[in-house]
Amino acid sequence: MHDDLIARAKAWLAEDPDAETREELAGLIDAGDVKELSARFRGTLQFGTAGLRGELGAGPMRMNRSVVIRAAAGLAAYLKKNAPRDGDGGAGLVVIGYDARHKSADFARDTAAVMTGAGLRAAVLPRPLPTPVLAFAIRHLGAVAGVEVTASHNPPRDNGYKVYLGDGSQIVPPADAEIAAEIDAIASLHDVPRPDAGWEILDDTVLEAYLARTDAVLAAGSPRTARTVYTAMHGVGKDVLLAAFARAGFPEPVPVAEQADPDPDFPTVAFPNPEEPGAMDLAFAQARVTGPDLVIANDPDADRCAVAVRDGDGWRMLRGDEVGVLLAAHLVRRGARGTFAESIVSSSLLGRIAEKAGVPYEETLTGFKWIARVERLRYGYEEALGYCVDPEGVRDKDGITAALLITELASVLKEEGRTLLDLLDDLAVEHGLHATDQLSVRVQDLSLIADAMRRLREQPPTELAGLAVTRAEDLTQGTDRLPPTDGLRYTLDGARVIVRPSGTEPKLKCYLEVVVPVAAHADLPSARARAAELLAAVKRDLSAAAGI
Repeated sequence: MHDDLIARAKAWLAEDPDAETREELAGLIDAGDVKELSARFRGTLQFGTAGLRGELGAGPMRMNRSVVIRAAAGLAAYLKKNAPRDGDGGAGLVVIGYDARHKSADFARDTAAVMTGAGLRAAVLPRPLPTPVLAFAIRHLGAVAGVEVTASHNPPRDNGYKVYLGDGSQIVPPADAEIAAEIDAIASLHDVPRPDAGWEILDDTVLEAYLARTDAVLAAGSPRTARTVYTAMHGVGKDVLLAAFARAGFPEPVPVAEQADPDPDFPTVAFPNPEEPGAMDLAFAQARVTGPDLVIANDPDADRCAVAVRDGDGWRMLRGDEVGVLLAAHLVRRGARGTFAESIVSSSLLGRIAEKAGVPYEETLTGFKWIARVERLRYGYEEALGYCVDPEGVRDKDGITAALLITELASVLKEEGRTLLDLLDDLAVEHGLHATDQLSVRVQDLSLIADAMRRLREQPPTELAGLAVTRAEDLTQGTDRLPPTDGLRYTLDGARVIVRPSGTEPKLKCYLEVVVPVAAHADLPSARARAAELLAAVKRDLSAAAGI
């Protein structure tokens, strides 16, 4: 076993095109570090509907140039079999974007080289830019596919590889499995042609077209008075968001200087995710100095948008579900038509808003790869701070246009002497208080997640927080509306719980919602207290049932 492991590591080393990871792997081999080599060579990073994502380093279980070249070659082989040629009968175009993480520019260049070597055309965005710009560029340029090199809000040592097809939305089955099969068929990197030139580096024309499209998000003549503090969370969002706000005529956002510019080490945060404890502390400090109407944050690749509001003497992050229903209510008020959609882990309040407005409503599996495919989509969101407010422009979550729309809503309410919290109160009285929370468990040993899912399948809870479980669904079987997925859904008398492994992180995620009727605004404090009590009890009982 030891000899075989060393042999596999040496074979990988012989093909590795990156001096940095070659040195790293050679050091592990020379040291005879069996434990670390076993971790690197126990399998391969799996290419799925999230593409690839993992820790940087040498070996097939890490993100590196060898893994990316193989992924690009597999994608190229898939495209040559399945994608249409361009209008003149020439080779299809693949457009490539990247963020500012370690190795992102290298991975983008390797992808362009592989596509060119495979006889496809490749075009790379001019510099690190938000993921929504890449999603926009695919359809704008008539590409057959797009690749974004990003690990979104993962820790600094991670990177990833997200794939879109020519409709501008992320891959879904069976394309992911077919691309994975093409990757597995690559015997050696020496078989993958990688010329030194031949692809295009795009200029700012595509970015300018994206920014022009952001105009469509806002209503003509709407108020543009809300003042904001903004953090890019050490990512690539600042310049594009500031340009979009300037075009729209909003007051210039006040940036959080310590987090304004790209930095792949994310020095001021433990995790570069606005939802993580402490990540917004610097933004709140800036807000206490400047007194804005809103605090807005993007994650590092700017496809997510977080919002915080003044609450008493302090600032409070709104949950993704709260922002999601606020944007929906705003679009309904503006007369938006088309389908409103969300993932199954998001608040059921959207369905009630859509029903009262008389607009179509759909639930999908988790992820914008599913939401973006809803027929006649007008608006889509999911609780993890993702909002698609202009599906004709970007068929994915877009933290730039979402920031524009929530700031427009705050401006409208400001003109009325009201706030986002006032509108949330109105929605609670109209539809019931929909309170959500999450039980999220990060693990080192992935078997703990499998054990928890097995335990819940074998012994599903019959009640949580004293509420009877009226329906228990194993979503691996699919439903009449949903394809199969690794998840469990429990419907209770006045509550809902969904349990699933994260698709991008080593986490078990449990999504909780309770609904408490509210007769009048005066009843909101007691309704919130009851909801908090129920959520805490559901979390406690579910944790016990799952053994976590």
